Amino acid sequence: MLTIAVTGATGAQGGATARALLAAGHRVRALTRRPGSPAAETLRTLGAEVRRADYDDAGSLAAALAGADALFAVTTPFGTDTRTETRQGTALVDAAAGARLGHVVLTSVAHADRGTGVPHFESKRAVEQHLRASGLPWTVIAPAAFMDNYASGWTLDGLRTGVFAWPMPADRPLTLIPATDIGAFAALALQRREDFAGRRVDIASDTCTPARIAAVLSTALGRPVAHAQPPLPQVRARSADLAAMFAYFTDTGLDVDVTGLRRAHPEIAWHSFADWAAEQDWPALLGGGAPGLRPLSTAVDKGRGRPTARP
Repeated sequence: MLTIAVTGATGAQGGATARALLAAGHRVRALTRRPGSPAAETLRTLGAEVRRADYDDAGSLAAALAGADALFAVTTPFGTDTRTETRQGTALVDAAAGARLGHVVLTSVAHADRGTGVPHFESKRAVEQHLRASGLPWTVIAPAAFMDNYASGWTLDGLRTGVFAWPMPADRPLTLIPATDIGAFAALALQRREDFAGRRVDIASDTCTPARIAAVLSTALGRPVAHAQPPLPQVRARSADLAAMFAYFTDTGLDVDVTGLRRAHPEIAWHSFADWAAEQDWPALLGGGAPGLRPLSTAVDKGRGRPTARP
């Protein structure tokens, strides 16, 4: 039984990792800026120890990591900016080094090590490089695009009108993964340090084109969904970062060896996009807004587009 600190524990990736580790019988120390939040309380009921930790408060990080065996580390530029993400990620790595942890598993982004030029890929690349230079035993897991994005934000707004608005050609493949599979893979890496230390692994569980995604969503929702491709200049007017990401997805592609991962790690219950879509409570999700109120031309908006369209 390990004591594993999990950052972002009340978020998608950290929450999925915390649940996978608890299910495997490990002690989870859930780190969050808001230990009194409903999400934190849910983790307590599952058996996690919840501690306050703030990336901008070195003392809180040191206290939260003291005595832990390992760390699951996640950072995000959304809600802040890429420079803040790099600064906070560096501080987290430094705190882990100060605590002399036995293993750090950092979640990044697939292809972030390839010099993509996408701003929020580059900020994660900088954190990866700092971790590698820290002297800590490390593993980087790098998820592809999040399936979970298709059940929130401006994508969900479009689905209320029967449109899957995604700024890529209908026939361009994209690798995908849900948070559940990210958490399962992170837990595997944390439990098998000897197999994963010093490795960087791009991870995905399915490959779909936007046309295929629209077809799967049509089946899951029980009504027609059509793919529409907002032009990149429209996306760029709202977020240069997201526009750069979608341009990279289209021009280079976000390829991950899905077949090889499934073969190498059969212990993970990898989800296809159809599996994931079938598990969502679409009536509840779609009930969050009235249909027909958001035309495609406003589907990508700064406040809602940034946090939901990230990989």
